[in-house]
Amino acid sequence: MRILVGYAAGGGADIAARLIGQWLSDRLQQQFLVENRTGAATNIATEAVVRSPPDGYTLLLINAANAINATYYENLSFNFMRDIAPVAGVGRFPYFMAVNPAFPAKNVSEFIAYAKANPRRVNMGTGGAGGPDHASGELLQLMTGIQMTHVPYRGTAPALNDLLGGQVQMVFCTIPSAIQYIKAGTLRAIAVTSATRLDSMPEIPTVGDTVRGFESAQWYGVGAPAGTPAAIIETVNKEVNAALADPKMKGRLDDLGGVPLSMLPEEFGKFLANETEKMGKVIKAAGISVK
Repeated sequence: MRILVGYAAGGGADIAARLIGQWLSDRLQQQFLVENRTGAATNIATEAVVRSPPDGYTLLLINAANAINATYYENLSFNFMRDIAPVAGVGRFPYFMAVNPAFPAKNVSEFIAYAKANPRRVNMGTGGAGGPDHASGELLQLMTGIQMTHVPYRGTAPALNDLLGGQVQMVFCTIPSAIQYIKAGTLRAIAVTSATRLDSMPEIPTVGDTVRGFESAQWYGVGAPAGTPAAIIETVNKEVNAALADPKMKGRLDDLGGVPLSMLPEEFGKFLANETEKMGKVIKAAGISVK
């Protein structure tokens, strides 16, 4: 049995898939192998699962990019909401809104004021065009009226390198990718993008403390080819939720800056529909897409 991941080994999605895969292997007495199918913003991995037999032997590590891609890419060969069956949520992982310490803004209010006074002079680095971090920046612009210049990179690491060097002024980045720089003082986290402050870092405010209603995050879940028998989906869902309730697993998610996303299949389906609709509105309002 295999779990396809649309990102390279070693990243957050890969780690999440391997944690879940190991749990399923131990509990179901069948080996779950993680298979990394990178490229096209996770569309290659997603299409491979869509085209797989719906027999329970192939699963997909779903993430926020899937909800974005449904609108961002205009000519996909599949329909994500139709062709992938929701199985289980895994976790939700907010972003730091990080700036270089030399940047004059020390909080979100000052950042917005600076960006409004200097339209398009704030460079926003992202791990790639159309990714969840890019969508977070577009959402911030739509909700505040600021105008930033988007600078896409091939991954978060080079974006953070240029943030450290001052070539870009702000990056929405996952907590594990930036925590070492935040603790060292070489980057400043002016906010987190979660709905509430993090228990581990309560001193860092949320973006929503200033921009009412703002919330964004990377998130992960499990999907299967449409038509996969309900009994198989229910079994995997039960085991994933058991994993999320396990103290050691919760500790691993906490290390990654995440919180469990424990849901029944139908609840996860509603979550996917809401995220796809929300991100679709952001993409359309921002006027960004790939034909």
